[in-house]
Amino acid sequence: MTEFKTPYGLIGRKLGHSISPEIHAALGNPHYSLYELEPEEMPEFLADTRLKALNVTIPYKIAVIPLCARLDPLAEIIGSVNTLVRQPDNTWKGYNTDAYGLRCMMRAGGLTFEGAHVLLLGNGGVSQTIQAVAKLDGCASLSVLDLQGAEFTYNDMPKFYERTTLLVNATPVGMYPNAGKSLADLRNFPNLRGVADVIYNPARTALLLQAEELGIPYAGGLTMLVAQAKQAAEYFFGNPVDDVKIAEIGADMQRDAENIVLIGMPGCGKSTIGNALEKLTGRPQVDLDAEIVKKAGKPIPEIFAAGGEDAFRKIESEVVREQSAQRGVILVTGGGVVTRAENYAPLRSNGRIYQICRPIEKLSREGRPLSIGADLNEMAAVRMPLYQKFADAKIENDRTPEAAAAEIWRDYCAYTRAEWTEFEHAGNS
Repeated sequence: MTEFKTPYGLIGRKLGHSISPEIHAALGNPHYSLYELEPEEMPEFLADTRLKALNVTIPYKIAVIPLCARLDPLAEIIGSVNTLVRQPDNTWKGYNTDAYGLRCMMRAGGLTFEGAHVLLLGNGGVSQTIQAVAKLDGCASLSVLDLQGAEFTYNDMPKFYERTTLLVNATPVGMYPNAGKSLADLRNFPNLRGVADVIYNPARTALLLQAEELGIPYAGGLTMLVAQAKQAAEYFFGNPVDDVKIAEIGADMQRDAENIVLIGMPGCGKSTIGNALEKLTGRPQVDLDAEIVKKAGKPIPEIFAAGGEDAFRKIESEVVREQSAQRGVILVTGGGVVTRAENYAPLRSNGRIYQICRPIEKLSREGRPLSIGADLNEMAAVRMPLYQKFADAKIENDRTPEAAAAEIWRDYCAYTRAEWTEFEHAGNS
């Protein structure tokens, strides 16, 4: 039986990647624990009167309903509960704060259900909320696809290519540690006007990365997670929480979670600037070339000598996928990481990418197999368009490494704040 830890917390089956305790601590509640339960444990666990209020996640948002003595009217309409509050008579009252979080997420992404032809992927607890809110907020039509096919299965997706204007993912497909996967190819939806994904880890799933590439407005799940927690805290303690907390917490969490990725020509100064960034920010630096050496068990020149560039690039792509799954680190890449398009998605999925620029004549060749004896102007002619395609911002390495690092950090902090401007002022509820 799961043991009592604190009066507040989150119940679910697998909670290893949950950041809810961090969010609730930022909301002023440090007494918040993760409770992993098997289905048969739930009734006895919830009977413990030391528990005062709980959030509920997969797969129990519907299963907890019979254990509630009362439901908030919105939770009753939706048929899904993600917040439990102990009542004076020791019974549970169920609420749904996912609806509030969903509306905040949609608004932050510039999306709306009103008038939209919605295609919803998944039919679990959070899907129930999305279905109800979509109807309450005036969608023109709503179609739900899932594995079991209560309405339609994923094999039916082509039927909705033409009609769909808003696509919403309510499945775990694309979540770490299985990032990079998507149930839908957005190129098949000619009338698509928006994409939403309730996943928050990584920040940009494969689905959202494709939306970004195609210029389709999109919204990710971190806004929904923070906003629903804010409303849950209001129910926990009966006190209003200013909407500005959504911006403060969200920006801080995004800043701490996303990676800073450095790309650029060999010898442009990525490692030196990475060292300066590490000192400035306290973030650990991950040198992908060093990780390649560890993985291969031999120095880079020996990898090239044994298998050529193709062997090296294959190992490099594996390392990129592995190391990009980290959170809050500085990733220093090799100069040729951009030569494989497959490396973009893992680097961008949870990171902001900076191109370090330095004049060709100032590039160092030491210890770089492809640079020694090469025409760097020819190399640059091939790679510069690729760097530009990968990069979110450019940094000129024409001053001290500390100055370049400071410019990156200023830009990075401004970028994370800018994504939360919708909630910078109170009164947006």
